[in-house]
Amino acid sequence: MAVSQKPAVTVVGAGLAGCEAALQLARFGLKVRLLEMRPEHPTPAHESGDVAEIVCSNSLKSTILSTASGLLKAELGMMGCRLLECAQKASVPAGSALAVDKKLFSKVVEKVLENEPLIQLERVHLKKLPIIENHNYLLATGPLTSPELINQLGQITGQPSLHFFDAIAPTVTADSLDTDILFRAARYGKGDSDYWNSPLNEAEYQTLYQDLMDSEKAEVHDFDRAALFDGCQPIEEIAASGPQSMAFGPMRPVGLKDPRTGNRPHAVIQLRQENSEATLFGLVGFQTRLKFGEQKRVFRKIPGLAKAEFVRFGQMHRNFFLDTPRCLKRDFSLPERPDIFIAGQMTGVEGYVESIASGLLTAWKLAARASSGTLSVLPAETIVGGLLSRFLFDKTSGRFSPMNANFGIVPDLGVKVRGKKERKEAKSQRSIEAMEKWLEENDPGR
Repeated sequence: MAVSQKPAVTVVGAGLAGCEAALQLARFGLKVRLLEMRPEHPTPAHESGDVAEIVCSNSLKSTILSTASGLLKAELGMMGCRLLECAQKASVPAGSALAVDKKLFSKVVEKVLENEPLIQLERVHLKKLPIIENHNYLLATGPLTSPELINQLGQITGQPSLHFFDAIAPTVTADSLDTDILFRAARYGKGDSDYWNSPLNEAEYQTLYQDLMDSEKAEVHDFDRAALFDGCQPIEEIAASGPQSMAFGPMRPVGLKDPRTGNRPHAVIQLRQENSEATLFGLVGFQTRLKFGEQKRVFRKIPGLAKAEFVRFGQMHRNFFLDTPRCLKRDFSLPERPDIFIAGQMTGVEGYVESIASGLLTAWKLAARASSGTLSVLPAETIVGGLLSRFLFDKTSGRFSPMNANFGIVPDLGVKVRGKKERKEAKSQRSIEAMEKWLEENDPGR
């Protein structure tokens, strides 16, 4: 897919999708102007003006090939994903997951951008996308897109943007943890005991449950439980679904034993390392909208966290996205404005790596058009294809909702394979083979 004509491309938003898209476009020989409105114009969730800033958990999920998230990483690696390379350079211990030091990750990405002569990074708040001859936009402004651009998209598509509520978990300092109570371990021994674990007996669990039920929550404008994204449910919302729901969800104790007793606790809260110095840890699965004072009161009752120092409290924010099946063409451009491409969470993908994948594929689509070429449809057997080519354009549901990578978006094997693990392994192998074949015909780097 050699690019013969090289129209200028403005990538709006230097988040995960935008940075990956810019690097892919430069790979194809396209000159890119990468715009980021932060830090002059902050958002409710970001803490800095860093490029590729990760605002929630520092985990990019599993690297195991038989998991959907691990398979997605493998597929993107085959496609030459640049940000996953950066993530490896900024990784911190997280068992079988890929987790990063957030600050270091942003620095690594910014350095890669600086070393690419075809990319010019500018701190500009672009409020409107004017029509310019021989010019394309790739909009990757994320779920916290500015109101000005949200309004313009609504005018162009004739549809108001959809939304869901997302939540962030609190972060505490390592020095403030009571390591006489906490113990180091990874579930089923996967990894090098990378997590601190807080064991709760049944009485301690019930206390936490009741505190969550009785605690004061922060008001969120237009908050609606139906608009919560399942992958980031606040812990109090999980608790509200049943007294033992947390013990079967983020606090499940399976694969863990308290070394002091040799027994499996009633429930466990894991704390994951968030920076390379191992001075910060996040409460896994404890996204919340409790008021800040309530977070201190409730979470300091957790065994080992009595003196916890909170450097970031959990919070909730509203995320926007487009009704992709009815708003976008298959190449992620707007039918009414073919010069505007959309990538990242605005398309309805949910998750860090999923957003990166969206940025990569949208850049490939834009580059294909710039070269007057085409890309064949990604194989349905791949996670990338199942998510970005099938699910995002499925009009079955009247209300479109965001989606993570999962094996439910790829076809069944068509043959009987005994065992859940074995079926996932078979699907992963099928995906790798399908992607290899597709890349032989479509990879612009070959």
